[in-house]
Parts: sequence; structure tokens; C-alpha cells
Amino acid sequence: MSGTFGVIIFLALLLASSLRVLNEYERAVVFRLGRLLGVKGPGLIILLPVIDKMTKVSLRVFTLDVPTQDIITRDNVSVKVNAVIYFRVVDPERAVIQVEDYYYATSQLSQTSLRSVLGQAELDSLLAERDKINNEIQTILDKRTDPWGIKVSNVEIKHVDLPTEMQRAMAKQAEAERERRAKIINSEGEYQAAQRLADAAEIIATHPAALTLRYLQTLREMSHEKTTNTIVPLPMELIAPFLRGAAIPPASGGA
Repeated sequence: MSGTFGVIIFLALLLASSLRVLNEYERAVVFRLGRLLGVKGPGLIILLPVIDKMTKVSLRVFTLDVPTQDIITRDNVSVKVNAVIYFRVVDPERAVIQVEDYYYATSQLSQTSLRSVLGQAELDSLLAERDKINNEIQTILDKRTDPWGIKVSNVEIKHVDLPTEMQRAMAKQAEAERERRAKIINSEGEYQAAQRLADAAEIIATHPAALTLRYLQTLREMSHEKTTNTIVPLPMELIAPFLRGAAIPPASGGA
């Protein structure tokens, strides 16, 4: 009786050890006696004890933080750059067979690719065309990791650390650029004002009555000023008729 009970317990333990449950995002690469049997999952799978071995692979997106890299750009500027890589396993079989540790291999390849691409770019391009550089690194990584069954979906450069001397130089350059734009805007304003004055002078020369209207408008504006004494200049054109009348001699009487 005890022997039968022991056999039942042994069979139960053997059955329990042969059952595996995989989540929806997991796959099992199964080897039987060292040879590839296939990819199983998700759900309940059965493995033969001692004979079958499995390697579990996650199909979710991995977030790989690339450590800070010392890079010398094409224009000989030393910068420190770090990035983040998003990738996932699309072929569990190749991810297990073709490379020993796909996560570590992708990490090392990301660091070398980052240094290689940024070393060929100039500092201005690195700062202004970051999206273009991200796409270039992503394309290179995706092509090189494809034999491993890895899909690199996105690459993002997180931070570019410039030397203190370069930061000061860029600040001076930005300040000089702002001053240049301010002078250009000021010169443009003066040019437009001079152009308007020239147009006004041309109109007044063509229509002299416009000058009289402008003079009357100026008098009206001066009348609203809170001043004690107001000196109003009179144009000679307004008083000329009175001067001509005063210059006529009176008629002499008698024959």
C-alpha cells in the first residue's frame, strides 16, 4: 500500500514539474536533448522532465538606457551624450540561438553606434537636427540586430552635455546674433520712417494746401496743451495780403 502511494506521489510531482504556464507576452524556446524543438506558448505547455529544457523570452518592449558616452564631434568638440533605446524581440528562436545575451549585445551595439554616428556629425547638427540623428541611429541598430530577431523601434538622445568654455562661447554668439537682429530691425524702421517722410514731402510739394491743413492741425493740438504762454508762428503766406495792402500809398486830394 505504501509503495503504491509513493508511486502516485512520484507521478504527481513528475507531472507538476512538466507543466509550465506562460503569460500572453511570453514565449518558451524548447530544447529536447540539446536540439531545438520549437517555440511554445502562451498558456499551458508540457515539458518532458530531464529531457526538455526551455528558455523563456519576453515579447514586451525593453527600455535600454545607454550610459553617457564621451564623443568628439566632426568639428573637434568634446561632448557627453546619453540616450535611450526601445526594442523588442520579434523572433524568440533567433534571439536565443543566434546570440548569447540579446539584451547585453543590443546594449553594447547601441553604445558603439551612438559614438560612430555622433562622431561624424558637427555640433550644430547635433543640437539642431536631433530627430534626424535619432532616425539614423535607429536605422543602423535595427539593421544590425535583425539577425538576432530584435526590432529597434525608437532611439532618443536624452542629454548633450557641453564643456563650460563652449557654453560661454555659444552664449556670446547668441548675444551677438540678437544685437545684430536688433540693429537690422532698428535700421529698417528708420528707413521706413524716412521713406514715409519723403512721400509726405512729395505730396506737400504737389499740393501746397496740405501744408496749410497740417499747420492748422498743429495749432489745434497745441491748444490742448496745459501751458501758460503759447507762441504761434504765422507763415508769410497768410500775412502777405495784409502787407501788400499796407504798402499801397493813399490817394492825394485836389487838382
